[in-house]
Amino acid sequence: MNDVAFPPAASRVNTHPHRIEDAPAYVLHRHPYSESSLILELFTREQGNLPVLAKGAKRPNSALRSSLMLFQPLLATFSGKHEVRTLQRAEWAGGVTPLPPSALLSGYYLNELLLKLLPRDDAHPQLFDAYTESLQALAAGQNTALVLRRFEKILLRELGYAVHFETDAAGQALNPNAYYQIHAELGVLEVHAQHAEAWPGQVLLAIAAEQFDEPQVQQQARNLMRTLLNRHLDGRRLKTRQILLDMQTYD
Repeated sequence: MNDVAFPPAASRVNTHPHRIEDAPAYVLHRHPYSESSLILELFTREQGNLPVLAKGAKRPNSALRSSLMLFQPLLATFSGKHEVRTLQRAEWAGGVTPLPPSALLSGYYLNELLLKLLPRDDAHPQLFDAYTESLQALAAGQNTALVLRRFEKILLRELGYAVHFETDAAGQALNPNAYYQIHAELGVLEVHAQHAEAWPGQVLLAIAAEQFDEPQVQQQARNLMRTLLNRHLDGRRLKTRQILLDMQTYD
């Protein structure tokens, strides 16, 4: 697996208070702004999520046109004092193999999570690195369930809702044969199997150990992480998640 060639922060010197030079970034979403320009939603390592205007990026001779691809690492230079900055330059940083068609939907799922759950201008360097590693893993054909569950765990931690999947609220090791509720404030609590929010200890331990070999455990782990993420989505639906459900229905 290749390393992405992002330069260290200390080597990037900004000469203007409202200009950011060579920021490690990814394009999460792009939509037209005019006949020749685009609005990009960037995920940057040191500035977080932010929108930028890419002037003339749709023109055939634009220097930006070939660089602004999803799932590819960039070094982005942008400026501006307002919410929407102006993109000055974007260069491919290299190191990430393009996602194969079979992994594209998983990539879009990661992007949608970042767009809907992270506030703008709020940096999460460790989550940025986890996103890079997830893209590399998907491109290399690693187990999709493992890649997505691992990223979801890190995302929950970055949102301030880290779950200790191997111990309960009292610090006791989980029993794989018991059932647990993940309380939003109290943490992991043992409950009866008939409890409305009961999850098998086996599933929580599988998430902690990142072991999803059994199809039933894999499905329950996915449902559990979906439940936890829904607490932060405030009723908003993920389009990529619905597409995945529809695909499973017609398989």
